Amino acid sequence: MSKFKKRVLKQFPKAYVETSVSGLRIISNDRYLAEEFYMPNTMDEDKAWEYASMACRLTQNFNRAHPLRMDLTDIESKLARINRRKRSGRRVK
Repeated sequence: MSKFKKRVLKQFPKAYVETSVSGLRIISNDRYLAEEFYMPNTMDEDKAWEYASMACRLTQNFNRAHPLRMDLTDIESKLARINRRKRSGRRVK
């Protein structure tokens, strides 16, 4: 099993290869994984898994850094916690 196939199956355990007239592609839950990145269909199964792996990685990176996905309450609570520690340390001395 290739590293690309392992990476995709880790995120989408029910992913499988679908054969069509235009080539092979990786499907999970009736969705072509590399469709939103306009990856082409291919006749090589390893290349299809590579495209799906690349799509999974890019989706994860976009979701991590997208401004609408970021929740500032986590950052604010972290800064408040740090500031409380700084203030309490000064009082002890």
